[in-house]
Amino acid sequence: MSLLSYHASQEQFSPAELLQYVQLAAEAGFSGIHSSDHFHPWSIRQGQSAFTFSWISAAMMQCSLPFSMVCAPGQRLHPAIVAQAIATLGTMFPGRLTVELGSGEALNECITGDPWPSKNLRNERLLQCKHVISRLLQGEKVNFSGLITVKNARLFTLPEIIPPLFCAALSKPTAAWAGTWADGLLTTVDKTAEQIASKIAAFRQQKGSNAPVHLQFCFCYDRTKTEAIRQAHDQWRSTMVGSKKLAELSQPEEYDQLTEDITANQVAANIPIITEIEELKDRINELKTLRATCIHLHNISRHQEYFLQQATKLFT
Repeated sequence: MSLLSYHASQEQFSPAELLQYVQLAAEAGFSGIHSSDHFHPWSIRQGQSAFTFSWISAAMMQCSLPFSMVCAPGQRLHPAIVAQAIATLGTMFPGRLTVELGSGEALNECITGDPWPSKNLRNERLLQCKHVISRLLQGEKVNFSGLITVKNARLFTLPEIIPPLFCAALSKPTAAWAGTWADGLLTTVDKTAEQIASKIAAFRQQKGSNAPVHLQFCFCYDRTKTEAIRQAHDQWRSTMVGSKKLAELSQPEEYDQLTEDITANQVAANIPIITEIEELKDRINELKTLRATCIHLHNISRHQEYFLQQATKLFT
């Protein structure tokens, strides 16, 4: 049976607001909390972008649910620092953290001023980072020279339970590759069940039939269809630039400029617009047939309190 977790959107809400929503999500009946680390939001209209590794420690103090988060080691975040952050959280909150490693987007990573690598090089760098992080979490002294450099690094604060390291993958080929090294998979909910199932199958063919898979389901839930479409158009049309450009653009303004002519109807054709909890239940039940371990629910509307009040009905 798939668990349901609440996605706390760092790009859209302040850290204090998200702490409130985490509490409401726990009270509503969610089984976990999910988030993603960004340096910039996708759009100027979203207006936030806190450091998730700072925020998550406060959030995990606030409620006892398991947490998972996406981060991209290798450019903005050195893998040794990521390992130290994971170890610290794992020590304070044993068995409650999963980290989903991704190859990153220029939007967040190019602040270093370093060149933005090709996708193949980013994947190679990600794998090197994963191996470094794993070795550090096991207490090894690590020296490594490749697409990243580590010299005489060793963690002295080590968790008794090492947090799982998943791979965040958008495509079937990346999901299959992730099955050769990651503890689990995070992938997105695509337009058809067949597309999602193919990614899950590609991963599990490599990793095993019961390997853990997390799905991120992005939708817009609000009181009326008109308001839900308006919210989706305002908050999330900037992500409709295409998968290649999604990883290549480096400034929120670029996303806004490229999507300024996208209409509300175009957004509604690409993002599920939901106004009734029963419809959301039906969508979730369809996803559960794919045997995902956990489904992260990301409501992109700014009206989170209303959604979380309604979400209690998902668990009754």
